[in-house]
Amino acid sequence: MRIDPPDVPALERGVAVLGSGGGGDTRTATTLLRRHLAAGAEVVVHSLGELPPETPVVPVGVVGATAVFAEKLPGGHEFVAAVAAIERWTGTRAEAVVSIEIGGLNGVMPLVAACDLGLPAVDADLSGRGVPRLDQLSLSACGRPVTPAALAEPSGQVLVQGTGGPADLERTVRAFLPSGGGWAALALAPIPVGELARCSVVASVSAALRLGRQILALGESPDPARLAEATGGRVLALGRVVEVVRRPGPRRHGRAGFSRGGVTVADHASGALVRLEMENEYLLAQRDGRVVASTPDVLAVLDRRTGVPIAGDAVRVGMEVMVLQVAISAFWTEPGEPGRIAVLSPRAYGIDTDPVLLGGRR
Repeated sequence: MRIDPPDVPALERGVAVLGSGGGGDTRTATTLLRRHLAAGAEVVVHSLGELPPETPVVPVGVVGATAVFAEKLPGGHEFVAAVAAIERWTGTRAEAVVSIEIGGLNGVMPLVAACDLGLPAVDADLSGRGVPRLDQLSLSACGRPVTPAALAEPSGQVLVQGTGGPADLERTVRAFLPSGGGWAALALAPIPVGELARCSVVASVSAALRLGRQILALGESPDPARLAEATGGRVLALGRVVEVVRRPGPRRHGRAGFSRGGVTVADHASGALVRLEMENEYLLAQRDGRVVASTPDVLAVLDRRTGVPIAGDAVRVGMEVMVLQVAISAFWTEPGEPGRIAVLSPRAYGIDTDPVLLGGRR
């Protein structure tokens, strides 16, 4: 599969929805991708079955304050430096890259990284949606280590962590970022394609493209019923934002937590109040106090007129919105792997309730 200029709007819309209100602003990432394409770069995304099982694939992505990313732009060397560092540490040369998360800007930046590195990307990722922490990647859900890992920030600093669990790497990242301008490129150890197929969300790039095309095909002011049908999801509310609350979140790894908050939408048709709990992403939906949807499913707030997803840090009182629930990848709900869903369940964020998923899945 090739990503050509006409595909970029659909890709951007799809990964923005899968960000579930988080994942960072996609506009800067797509601008960089368009620039590469305009310069003649070829962006190739291989399915896992197209590559030999022993092909080493390096997971890459942006970590840190994604809001700073648009202010301190990448110079193009960050992913090159991070991947080179992980190659030196492991003694294995990368032959392709894969995104650490398909939701938000990390659904696009690994394609930019592929251009910078002169490598193809693969049609998979390590989350299937937007996630805030490295211990919520599919690698952790499958019991695989996340180290060694390399970080490269825009000023040129490179750091490699050779050992440690997900919480250790999370602490390292949070300590490194303030000295590096707030964000960094991350590269994890190469994973053979044959193993990646068992510990990743397969075909997520093509799924994001398909989702974006389905939504864009509805035009502006999409009909809720048609939106639900096109996405295979459910519209939880169509109405006006009447309250937005933000507060500090619980502490993790010895440091202050991500900010928490809530968004309340008054549904025009029923008069019901639909409240969304959010951290970096939208995590839980309640209708008149009853939980009706939750992570790991994707919860997206779309502008009623344009259909553009509204991030949790950008939603405001008075906006006319639609609240959409989209099913998470089957990777997280596979019947034989009950431990996976716990990684992204409400309790993983400190919310004491079981997951409530589309179609009653568990």
